[in-house]
Amino acid sequence: MTSDTTGAPTATGGAPWPTGRPATAVGQPTHVAGESANKPHGARSSTPGSGSGAMVHAVLPELVAAADAFEEADESVLFPEELETISAAWEKRRREYTTVRACARQALAQLGQPPVPLLSGKRNVPLWPTGVVGSMTHCDGYRAAAVAPAEAVRAMGIDAEPNLPLPEGVRESIALPREIAWIQAGERAADVVQRGRLLFSAKESVYKTWYPLMGTELDFADADITFTETARHTATDPAGGVDVTGRFTARLLRTPRPERPRPEQHPVPTTLTGHWVLGHGFLLTAITLPPQPTP
Repeated sequence: MTSDTTGAPTATGGAPWPTGRPATAVGQPTHVAGESANKPHGARSSTPGSGSGAMVHAVLPELVAAADAFEEADESVLFPEELETISAAWEKRRREYTTVRACARQALAQLGQPPVPLLSGKRNVPLWPTGVVGSMTHCDGYRAAAVAPAEAVRAMGIDAEPNLPLPEGVRESIALPREIAWIQAGERAADVVQRGRLLFSAKESVYKTWYPLMGTELDFADADITFTETARHTATDPAGGVDVTGRFTARLLRTPRPERPRPEQHPVPTTLTGHWVLGHGFLLTAITLPPQPTP
């Protein structure tokens, strides 16, 4: 996993959690594929090479707009400011950056938002339009983005991973003893779900939800995650294999003091809940934090 949301490390890195074609005019891309402000929420994307959105929507509430892709978008979808950002990047990074922003603008269009450059701030957190919260994710072969009105969703995080075993040594750097035991139980049962990857993805979604909201960092050991399975069935899509869906709860064991001032009615969250899915050979996790109830 790599993601524009946090700048967190890839699963292959084993590191701790974070302690083309030119556009025609400035501020306007040559083409933003598949964007339409009138596209109904959750509708099938018409962008060539894009996903149906079914997988990403499986882990998100209906009020969240989202888009995904299994193939790459052309760099003509980028704004000049975005092209400048990746001018010195290697090819793999350019492809990830380009396609996930095409997905993000498709999702924003579902909210009626016009296409705008999507640059990054501290820790590579995307700078969304005013009044919008969102998250992006990309791994080899899959990209996705999700957005929602800020009055409807307080924060969110999504993360995608290939359903493959973690590289050697990574499990011990991300998992608590109880979580390691759960991973080992899945290995003994030959579970189709690669539990180590699922855990990594869920912890990334925790961080992506936490950091933009609080402005402080968490370590992998700061979240104790429990998973449940809600459905398992044979997919009708010949590329899908076995589809599995479920939920997870992250109990935050340490909640660093927020950098940003917080009203008393917006307490620091100590538990986050999310959904996960296995499909098309990928694991996807998501957390959406609703607004605090009005006192």
